[in-house]
Amino acid sequence: MNCAVAERLRECLVDEAMLVEQRQPVEARARHDHLEVVAASCAVLDAELVRVRERATQQGLETLDSHAAMLLTARTLRPMAEIGLFPLGIVLLPTERVPLHIFEPRYQELIDECLDSDEEFGLVYADEEGVREIGTLAHVTEVLERFDDGRLTILVVGGLRFRVEALTRGRSFMTAEIDEVEDDAVDVDPDTAVRAAGAFRALAALAGAETDDPDEASPQLSFELAAQVELPPEAKQQLLELRVEQERLDLVAELLDDARIALIATRELGDRAKRNGSRTEQ
Repeated sequence: MNCAVAERLRECLVDEAMLVEQRQPVEARARHDHLEVVAASCAVLDAELVRVRERATQQGLETLDSHAAMLLTARTLRPMAEIGLFPLGIVLLPTERVPLHIFEPRYQELIDECLDSDEEFGLVYADEEGVREIGTLAHVTEVLERFDDGRLTILVVGGLRFRVEALTRGRSFMTAEIDEVEDDAVDVDPDTAVRAAGAFRALAALAGAETDDPDEASPQLSFELAAQVELPPEAKQQLLELRVEQERLDLVAELLDDARIALIATRELGDRAKRNGSRTEQ
């Protein structure tokens, strides 16, 4: 990992490593009218490098109304049913649990429909560059609070990954036809799983966090580990887009090691700041 990436990780850390249980509800300010669906960012973490690549010519974008609709390729698709999309400034990983505060009427409508039908919606990462084409199905596991004005706070858990194949129209919120993203059939080196799990245990111990011991044999260990630590959205999007568990575990181990080193440095800096200017005994 280069210096720029490590520095970005340090900037994202606060006094302690933040676990999912410590998160406050994310306010769902999803203003997607100006956003386009953009292609996968192809696994880079630096803010200067994570510029979204446009799709290949045959996978171009066609603007429809206030959204950008993706042209279908000639390959045979296996689209799932049409779903509602929720573009947010966060990335939801499979198995990750995140609280969301829903205040826009169109997304209140989406969430209420999901609750009534016990169906999922698609959460996709969005920023000033656009909406990423690879996202995660989100299932509402609990309504934490409802307000008289229609706002609600919910808890969601990440499920399958998907790729947006075509945006659709007709609803107040963004909708799309999607296709499941599946991993390539590549065996995982057990030593890599051990290393990644060890990096997680070391970080959790340093932060004083009580966590379940990771199952090193889990087929989605990388997501299970990363879902418990607050990581930059670019890093999480990279994990989401990788289709080889071995590569994800390598990246997770590296991210967790750097997070632990950064946390140590942050604490040492804080200790020095507390001692700075204090009287020393003669």
